[in-house]
Amino acid sequence: MTTSVAGAPEHLVTDFDIYDPALAGQVDVLNEKVAELAEKGPIVYSTAHGGHWIVTGYHEAHAILRDAELFSSYPNNLVDIGDGALIPIELDPPEHTAFRHLLQPLFSPTRMKALEQDIRSTVNRLIDRFATRGSAEFISEFAHELPTAVFLSLMGWPLEDAPLFTEATNIAVFGKPGASEEDNLVARHQAAQQMFGYFAQVVSDRRGRPDSDDITATIVNTLLETEDGLRPLTDEELCRTFFLLLIAGLHTVQGSLAWSLMILANDPTERQRLIDDPNLLPGAVEEILRFESAVSMGRRVVRDTEIGGLQLKAGDQLLIILGAANRDSREFPDPTAVRIDRSPNRHLAFGSGPHRCVGSHLARIELSIALEAIHRRIPDYRIDPNQPTLTHGTQVRGVLELPIIFTPEV
Repeated sequence: MTTSVAGAPEHLVTDFDIYDPALAGQVDVLNEKVAELAEKGPIVYSTAHGGHWIVTGYHEAHAILRDAELFSSYPNNLVDIGDGALIPIELDPPEHTAFRHLLQPLFSPTRMKALEQDIRSTVNRLIDRFATRGSAEFISEFAHELPTAVFLSLMGWPLEDAPLFTEATNIAVFGKPGASEEDNLVARHQAAQQMFGYFAQVVSDRRGRPDSDDITATIVNTLLETEDGLRPLTDEELCRTFFLLLIAGLHTVQGSLAWSLMILANDPTERQRLIDDPNLLPGAVEEILRFESAVSMGRRVVRDTEIGGLQLKAGDQLLIILGAANRDSREFPDPTAVRIDRSPNRHLAFGSGPHRCVGSHLARIELSIALEAIHRRIPDYRIDPNQPTLTHGTQVRGVLELPIIFTPEV
């Protein structure tokens, strides 16, 4: 068999780059291009970013995500968005386990459910601002504002600081439009350092106020359980943890809210079913998460192994495109169709294994409450055909602009 790069068969070698701006924008072709990769096989090899394997198959992705001993979570990103490792996602067990045990109770289903009334109030307050107008720019007026308000309130950070978080995380995730790869490396470094400076002040404040009861204070003042005993988190560990929580808390929910409207506006039958029967909402949320999964996760091979019939070497980098895995016909019948009552629906939108998203409960609650209110108050929303929709790629996929029109609320 003729081989090409890194031992990959020639027909599995591509130059696909998840960060290529041509994949998104006013014309989004990312799913189309990823589907072409999946047709080649569940694992292919890309020459981009120094070379890496791309995993599109559900079963291969699931196996890799669950095996933290064989597949390290560092680096998780093909480009450095946090000026170093993000905590805890880029730590491996047992170090990762200690951080996970610290964070998980703070984002438990019970604790997140207690936020429902506040989230519902925020959702309706945001819709009030445009419901009687008959149109809205859905991202800036709702999809960005909701997770921002919820997250900052949860963390106990001032809402007026939201523009700082927005700018810094946008640069970290997307880079600067039109900038070179070298310039974006500098921009990401500067954005990370700006946020670390902010977090340092937050940490100092909470260390001085042990009576504070927000999640930030709890994280700052909780001792980390390690093999050598209990210890406080260092300032750098806290800054890197907050940076990850910020990115994950804002961009993934923003994207899922936007994809929800785009998917259902283009599928009036399923949308009408949801309007007629709100009990279908939990299943609709899961199907939307499956159909448009925001995140592509990175892993590094720890030792030589075989997966998907391919030989991978220690040190090889992998990119697991969850959106592709969740459209694998071996797991999901008719995967390109939206079925809001799909069952079973064992999607991987939140990952799997030890690194499964700690904020999944909060994300589901935000999506459920938002979609219930939208389909009750402005149910006939449409994508405005006279204004462009703007999407973005990268390892956290999403939507930057989404103009909608609807019958004004009376």
